[in-house]
Amino acid sequence: MKWEDVRKNYPNQWVKINIIKRHTQDGKEYIDEMDVICPIISDLEAGRELVKSKENEVVYHTSHEEIYLEIRNVFGFRMVK
Repeated sequence: MKWEDVRKNYPNQWVKINIIKRHTQDGKEYIDEMDVICPIISDLEAGRELVKSKENEVVYHTSHEEIYLEIRNVFGFRMVK
């Protein structure tokens, strides 16, 4: 499914999606193909679903015209035992 279709089927609400196909460009990861796992009713529930998301899942609001994730490099991260 394309993002335009998701926005049309779930207007102005949160959705949890499974990423099928993506590409990176200019420091952003654009999601090209996706499946909707479920619509989400509230902001609070969206936060909970985001925390429970797996590797290829994301929670996003359909008010956005494009769907992408910003790629950030974390320097200086160190694990302390």
